[in-house]
Amino acid sequence: MNAPSTSKDTTMTTATSAPEATTASRPATSSAFGPRQLAAGLPGALRKLDPRLMWRNPVMFIVEVGAALTTVSLFVEPSAFTIAIAVWLWLTVVFANLAESVAEGRGKAQADTLRKTRSTTSARRVLRYDQSDPAATGNETEEVASVDLAKGDVVVVVAGEVIPGDGDVVDGIASVDESAVTGESAPVIRESGGDRSAVTGGTRVLSDRIVVRITSTPGETFIDRMIRLVEGAARQKTPNEIALNILLASLSIVFVIVCLTMQPIAGLVGATVSIPVLIALLVCLIPTTIGALLSAIGIAGMDRLVQHNVLAMSGRAVEAAGDITPCCSTRPARSRTATVGRPVSCRCRA
Repeated sequence: MNAPSTSKDTTMTTATSAPEATTASRPATSSAFGPRQLAAGLPGALRKLDPRLMWRNPVMFIVEVGAALTTVSLFVEPSAFTIAIAVWLWLTVVFANLAESVAEGRGKAQADTLRKTRSTTSARRVLRYDQSDPAATGNETEEVASVDLAKGDVVVVVAGEVIPGDGDVVDGIASVDESAVTGESAPVIRESGGDRSAVTGGTRVLSDRIVVRITSTPGETFIDRMIRLVEGAARQKTPNEIALNILLASLSIVFVIVCLTMQPIAGLVGATVSIPVLIALLVCLIPTTIGALLSAIGIAGMDRLVQHNVLAMSGRAVEAAGDITPCCSTRPARSRTATVGRPVSCRCRA
């Protein structure tokens, strides 16, 4: 069994012992690449045709340059062969960008879901809260959106309601379901005073009534940090991805030189090789498939970790998470023990 790898870029939630809780927390993946997802990712794929973005992927940048040269040659020597080559090259570039755009779109969809949850959560804010009456039984409340809460506001949350923001319990005791945020299947007790007073926005109160003082500023809550992690705008490449990019760029340069030398060599024997033929040969030689799907694979790996309640800020964290083999599962609250490894049934009694 490998030792657990640690990474500052990885945030892991507690694994649940209840299979039904784990299954419910994972989004469905059956329609991950359906027509709707492909149509939504097409505009992003077309925007990625910008050469300022394509040059970061040397292999696909060469294919795009070849597609542009083939398109220009259509006006010089129009033919069915040149048209077919140009169409296939542009489709290759667009499909490569589409795979990356769809992978990014899945992460953005999860971020949008979290953002929608945050914006649709309402709160009952206490007006003129007085510390002499911590339960706020004699104060009036107003209905506001959770995004309108400021640091220092006091809200009342009863059973069945969602806690609107990160804060501390100033009065009361309640059972709170934190599975939506931490993945923990068993509810936890939150009460005023002591080390169990902190509550997280997005969790649900299961019983009783608590008064919560908001301690986070707008945009800095736990849900907001999760949204920024899931979106992952500045994705860092893994060491393996960097090494593979260097290898692909080196091979592409070699094959470009080979194709450039074919024209003068063919001229020595009196043969002529057209530009579309050289470009088609170059695209066949360079590792187009690996270069097209490399970034999409990295983004898909981060998305798959999110499905297992693991947030990875970079590709390096994805590799670190892949090296972790021990599994820590929680037992019933009365035992307060943890099991490392994979539980195996040794004996079954009827």
